[in-house]
Amino acid sequence: MRNTTLCYIRRGDRVLMLHRVKKAVDENRDKWIGIGGKFEPGESPEDCLLREVREETGLTLESWRYRGIVTFVSDEWGTEYMHLFTSEAFHGELKDCEEGVLEWLPWASLPQLPIWEGDRIFLRLIDEEAPFFSLKLRYRGDRLVEAVLNGKVLP
Repeated sequence: MRNTTLCYIRRGDRVLMLHRVKKAVDENRDKWIGIGGKFEPGESPEDCLLREVREETGLTLESWRYRGIVTFVSDEWGTEYMHLFTSEAFHGELKDCEEGVLEWLPWASLPQLPIWEGDRIFLRLIDEEAPFFSLKLRYRGDRLVEAVLNGKVLP
């Protein structure tokens, strides 16, 4: 079981996204995702968030909002607890990322991109300003087979 962070960094109506195209073996290969990664020993969610954003983008977050926990259960990749954040306050210069291509995209365009099906659910929750949530997403391969929000199965 892994712990990870994911952050959607916004600048006005745009969001910094990572197109995962550089690694040969990557569960997110060819998908667009926010910025984040795996916890290192002894890190809190905030420690991991700040380190991963700095390492992947060159940016330093000044403030952030902890939005929820997403539990991914996959028959191929195991179980992951993803700590979900958003931020609109940062400084620094964007750098090249070893894991993919960084691009500022319109927030409204995200559902049309090649993203995980379950990502559409938590993107909607972020967009709707939902209070802190727990979302469980169960996958078979690339197919979402179950979504449970705050203990209730979604249709």
